[in-house]
Amino acid sequence: MKKAMDIMTPSVISVTTKTSIKDLVNLFSEHNISGVPVVDEDGKLIGIVTESDLIDQTKKLHIPTVVTILDSVFYLENPTRMEKEMKKMAGTTVLDIYSSPPVTVGPDAMIEEIATIMSEKNVHTLPVVKDNKLLGIIGKKDIIKTLIP
Repeated sequence: MKKAMDIMTPSVISVTTKTSIKDLVNLFSEHNISGVPVVDEDGKLIGIVTESDLIDQTKKLHIPTVVTILDSVFYLENPTRMEKEMKKMAGTTVLDIYSSPPVTVGPDAMIEEIATIMSEKNVHTLPVVKDNKLLGIIGKKDIIKTLIP
């Protein structure tokens, strides 16, 4: 049975939190990829940014439901969610839109485990990490390729 190290792409394209949204879009388009790891100045993995994060910039803003009683306002939902959505929608750099902490797997993770993580956590790009070092990346296309006899 195949493991993460067998199906991962070892040459990883990554970005920093300072990468502009425009540069990120161009990177996705030029390399035909749907997500990249976000690394700090030392090259340490700190998050992931995907096409879904870019799509979130163009969605409708969800306004939380409120109830007013005797001049008091009560939120029926978490108001910080709207704040996060607004920040993401107005984002100009990766810092504003990336997800952290990233969901990762080790190089010895079996393909069933990888598929389960992707499905249950709704992620399509999984960094492969060992001892805090980024070894590679697995995308959903890498999983699909294993289905070819």
